[in-house]
Amino acid sequence: MRFEIDHRDQFSILTPLEERLDATVAPTLKAELVVLWTEGVENLIIDLTHVRQIDSSGLSALLLARRQFAGNGGFFALAGLQEPVLRLIRISMLEEVLPIYATLEEAVEACYLALLDRGEADAADETRDLSGE
Repeated sequence: MRFEIDHRDQFSILTPLEERLDATVAPTLKAELVVLWTEGVENLIIDLTHVRQIDSSGLSALLLARRQFAGNGGFFALAGLQEPVLRLIRISMLEEVLPIYATLEEAVEACYLALLDRGEADAADETRDLSGE
């Protein structure tokens, strides 16, 4: 599975570079989620902009990510979902379980707001350029 990870000061963004998130790549994604958690990443955004198709194995990986990060007090969000992916999440009735943002920028903003609410973000981070600079 090809993916990029952008580690920022208080969160990381994982971007799968695959068009399909299915049984052939989901185990690699799950393993990477565990690695990120053990490396100390507590807040994660998964940017699904490139993913056009997802199956139950892919949904399972996303649910694992939610349980691992949000379930342990961190922030977790999905961003940039393509219509077929969003449709399957809705059909699976996971829309209420998985935090979804239309764009990566919206997810980043929500992450900073959640960190501010928990008193974990510096005031300077709130105004930081969303590009990470």
